[in-house]
Amino acid sequence: MHKALRFLGWPTVAGLLLALLLIQLFPQWVDRRQPDLELRQAPALGIPSRGPVSYGDAVELAAPAVANLYTTKLVDKPSHPLFDDPQFRRFFGDNLPRQRRMESSLGSAVIMSPQGYLLTNNHVVAGADQIVVALKDGRETLARLVGSDPETDLAVLKIDLPELPAITLGRSDAIRIGDVALAIGNPFGVGQTVTMGIISATGRNQLGLNTYEDFIQTDAAINPGNSGGALVDAHGNLIGINTAIFSRSGGSQGIGFAIPTRLAQEVMEAIIAHGQVIRGWLGLEVQPLTAELAESIGLQGQAGIIVAGIYRDSPALRAGLQPGDVILAIDGEPASDGRRAMNQVARKRPGEAVHISVVRGGERLELKAEVGLRPPVAS
Repeated sequence: MHKALRFLGWPTVAGLLLALLLIQLFPQWVDRRQPDLELRQAPALGIPSRGPVSYGDAVELAAPAVANLYTTKLVDKPSHPLFDDPQFRRFFGDNLPRQRRMESSLGSAVIMSPQGYLLTNNHVVAGADQIVVALKDGRETLARLVGSDPETDLAVLKIDLPELPAITLGRSDAIRIGDVALAIGNPFGVGQTVTMGIISATGRNQLGLNTYEDFIQTDAAINPGNSGGALVDAHGNLIGINTAIFSRSGGSQGIGFAIPTRLAQEVMEAIIAHGQVIRGWLGLEVQPLTAELAESIGLQGQAGIIVAGIYRDSPALRAGLQPGDVILAIDGEPASDGRRAMNQVARKRPGEAVHISVVRGGERLELKAEVGLRPPVAS
């Protein structure tokens, strides 16, 4: 050992010792992975993480703009079977006493403007004789129905109160799967409640809930009474109107659906301006073009939809469309999905023209149709 030290020299040995000491004190100088490891470690006690530890600010901003709805309507009670007996009616005639009963339901609504316009679901207020709006600040008032759109399950209400706390609108088209979402409403009538989850999916359709579907899916708990309430982001901005749940038990099972703010706002503005939503309409029924059917008519690998039926005196009939035609494109956009094609036409204003590319009997045709006004659907 002493010979080795004499061979290396004391300056070399001292340098080695100093290097070892520095490595012990400052390991990051030689291990470049160390900073990354430190970033992955849990924060020290008392040091907050990057995400918010509370959504209280978001709730404080949004909750005052979410109201509870109480609706009532009179319905006829089922009559006794004896009253329907022909012999009984022969003696007493049709002037039989009819009993009526009051039905009530619960829901939620969102204050969209300081002028008193509220958005809720159509199924919450459909057929209601009286709609009571209860605000978070304790005020109550009667609301009138401005109009409804059963095809998106939205309705617009109007109340007349001063200093209404309108909600802040968010960009529903900018949300991402995994974003935090808060559902605010009045589940089971217990009072205003906030639940938290994430955005599970966007653009959900073909659920059979509405004619026009473009749902946000969330696992934030949504229960009966939440319908018409607000789905907000982590900053308290409105991104959707809570509408429905998928449940086998009737309670929340982590699959809830909300109508995006963009669509809800378009419907509200149309109802306020026109009393209804103005949609384009061709008046035809379509079905998908399956791979087997496409092959049988010589359209292998070609996307399209088949005209299954045409309404009488409809724009489609006047344009020359026939059952059995295969629609390949509308205004140059491939018609690969019937619902998407219907939405494309619905966005047109009545009177506008659309160009439709079809195949009939192996021959390609170019037709032009003038879009009509879609007939209203009963609530």
